[in-house]
Parts: sequence; C-alpha cells; structure tokens
Amino acid sequence: MALSVGSWLRKPERIEVGIMENKNKTFVDDIERTLYDIRNEDNSAYKSQKGLTEDVVRDISARKHDPQWMLERRLQALEVYNHMGLPTWGPDLSELNMDEIVTYVQPNTKMAGKWEDVPEDIKSTFDRLGIPEAEQTSLAGVGAQYDSEVVYHSIQENLTKQGVVYTDMETALREHEELVKEHFMKLVPPKDHKFAALHGAVWSGGSFVYVPEGVHVDIPLQSYFRLNAAGAGQFEHTLIILEKNASLHFIEGCSAPKYNVTNLHAGCVELYVGEGARLRYSTIENWSRNMMNLNTKRALVEKDGIIEWVSGSFGSHVSMLYPCSILHGENARCEFTGVTFASKGQNLDTGASVIHAAPHTSANISTRTISKAGGKATYRSAVKVTPNAHHAKCSVNCESLMLDDLSRSDTLPVMDIQGDEADIGHEATIGRISEEAVFYLMCRGISEEEARAMIVRGFVEPIAKELPLEYAVEMNNLINIELEGTMG
Repeated sequence: MALSVGSWLRKPERIEVGIMENKNKTFVDDIERTLYDIRNEDNSAYKSQKGLTEDVVRDISARKHDPQWMLERRLQALEVYNHMGLPTWGPDLSELNMDEIVTYVQPNTKMAGKWEDVPEDIKSTFDRLGIPEAEQTSLAGVGAQYDSEVVYHSIQENLTKQGVVYTDMETALREHEELVKEHFMKLVPPKDHKFAALHGAVWSGGSFVYVPEGVHVDIPLQSYFRLNAAGAGQFEHTLIILEKNASLHFIEGCSAPKYNVTNLHAGCVELYVGEGARLRYSTIENWSRNMMNLNTKRALVEKDGIIEWVSGSFGSHVSMLYPCSILHGENARCEFTGVTFASKGQNLDTGASVIHAAPHTSANISTRTISKAGGKATYRSAVKVTPNAHHAKCSVNCESLMLDDLSRSDTLPVMDIQGDEADIGHEATIGRISEEAVFYLMCRGISEEEARAMIVRGFVEPIAKELPLEYAVEMNNLINIELEGTMG
C-alpha cells in the first residue's frame, strides 16, 4: 500500500472558500510573545555551512557517528531533494532560500540526565518555559532539545523496569539500531515531498519511544524543542512505537524567538500504533513570526488501535501541517482535534488527513480556526477510503471565526471514496462574532471587550479541554484576546 499522501492531499475538487466582511471593525491585540521571544547569546559549539550540499550532509553524519546505512539514506534523501520542486499548492514558499539556512547547530553541551548539569543559559530558557516544573508535577519523562541536539533527557525508573524506552534518536540509533532501521522514514519516505527529503538528509535530534506489549504509561511523556539560532533550521525526528494493547500520552511543545531572518522547521513524526494500542499525541506549535513551519506527522494504526491528535498551531509566518492517520487494521480509529490562530503576516495552512485502509475503520476530525488583522487561515482536509474499507465512517467538522474584514479563512475538503459502503460527512462554517451575542452579554453588565473575549474563548473551549492542563493554560495565554475598543 502506498503511504504517500502528498499527491491527493492537494487536489482542488470540492473547494469551499469563505471570506466574511465585517463593517464593525474591531482592534484585537496580538498574542503576547514576550516569554517566547527571549533569546540567548549564540554560544553554539559548531555550525554547519549555510546551504545544502553533499559535504554538509556528510559532515552532519560524521559528527553524529551514523552507521553506514544511515549515511546512505541521508545521501539518497539529498538526491531526492535536489530533483523535487517546491509544492505548487498551498502558501507561497518563495521567501525560503536554503542557501541561507544553517542546517545543523550544535549547542555547547552534552546531553545531561540532571537539570543542574545543563548550562545555565540553556537551563534558564527551559525554566522560563516551565519544563522542569512540569516534570516534577505531572510528567513521567522529559526530553529537551536546544537547536539541533537534545540537551536533557529523563524517564521514571518504574517505566524503564517495565521495558519502556524513552530517549533521544541518536542514543536509540546506537542502542536499538535494528528497531530504528526497521521503522525510520518508512511512514514518511523522502519521496513524499521536498521537505520530507530535506529532513531525511539533515535530520538531527528528536525523541524515540518504545512501549512494550500490554504496558500502560499512565503519566505523559513530553519533549520540548527550542530553536535559538538565527537563520537556522530544526529537523528533529520523533519515532514512537506502541506494541499490542499498550497506551501512551505524548506531549510535544516547540517555540523560538523572533529574528529578522527566515528560520525553518522541517521535523518529522512517525507513530506506530499496534493492535489494540492507544496513543494520544498532543502538541502546541508556537513558533516565531519569522518561521517557516513545514512539519510532517503520520500515524499507522493497526486493528482496534486508536490514535488521538490534539494540535495547536500558532506563531509561525507560514505553516503547512496536515497530520495523517493511516487506519491500517480493522476497527482502527482516529480522533483529531485542532485549533489554528492566524494574525497579521501569517499564512497558516493546516488540517488533517485520514486513509481508511481496512473495514469498519472510523475517524472524527474537529477543528477551529481564528483569523485577524489580515491573517490567512486555511483548513485543508483529505479523506480517502480504499475499496476494501467497507463500512468506514468519517466525520469532518471545521469552524472558522474571522475577527475583522481584513482576514481570510478557506476550507478545502477532499473526499476520495472508492467504495459504496462508507459513511462520510463534511461540515464547514465560516463567520464573525455575533453582534447580537455581544449585545446580550453587555446587557448583563459585561464590557464589550470582555464580551468579545468571552465569545472567542468559548469558541476554542472544545479544543482547550482536550489539552493537558499546562498546555491548556499555555493555549489560553496565547489566545488571550483583548478588544481595546471599536473603530467606526
């Protein structure tokens, strides 16, 4: 079965476009990013040359002590990259100049197992983001990546005794080489699209998780990725394997300070959900406004398995992100819940895709998008039902809220149904804040600004309640919208 989804995700059939004009112009504050825009002095131990050449790829591979097969895969991915063009659909990527991007930045430290062993400037960054505190109160393990390398990793001893593996990808490549070799970039092959090929050539860092059969990880694991260097790219690889009847909640966070040059994120996430296993993958992508976020995430779900995605997309200048679930076994299920916020200068093209490849599979996709101040928010969904996937069910619901007459919201659903016995539905609504609802709240003594903020918070509440507590707080801070008055 072909696992590539790029060729059918971009199909233009059955497009719904909505642009809403609101004569009652309102001013809405941008997301407060002071915490995330604090930058450290660049004390990196090593940087690769700008651009993407065979010498750069070989240099990265040598510094990471790759086995020969990994070097060969990197070089094959580079060849694919050089022969593929940029996507001809989605946001304009012409601002991205790979000749100006540094693909590998090595921090001036080794990976530590104790926070006190992390250099103070790096540790203070993660302290401000609340990562050490969260580890103490609500996490079973933490990985922290700074630029191109993981600088801290831990896991509770009781999980290790049960056979759970949670470590960085480089360690996994040394200590679990055959397992990595069997799964690495099989769900997301380099030929999938140009940035998958780029990732395959220069990947560095990321997380590896293995949960044995029947083991339930009751407390979440979390990895946080921080890009500090200006004009650099981050290409972490996350590989999670759940055996039969295992369960896990994995949390991913990422951020970067703002610079006046382009930064690039082209990570890759591969999730293998075994028979009867359950994986929840929660993420808040809170990149800076100079970031091109071209991430790829994909899950393979076997019989009776469940994949749950909870996704928040904020911050970046351009995003192209469509987590894909391949429902490979009978009764496999997918739940996707997402929110996207696009403001001035942002073009966020996000969504989800599902491949029903077995009988009695089901999926439920629910998203919210908000756009303001000229921001563009595009929801792009793709649902494919193969001929043998009889009695497949899929419900897609996208709700969009525009806060002014400058913004744009588009919904582009694709349905590729190759069988007669399927129950597939799509619903999309695009609108603005109801003046009647604002008036109703004001009649009860609530200010206009707070009334509008309450409506927006209520709009995203179904998403926020699915997030872990600390990430729900972060998302509420990110979308803490304050209306400061009305402009006639």
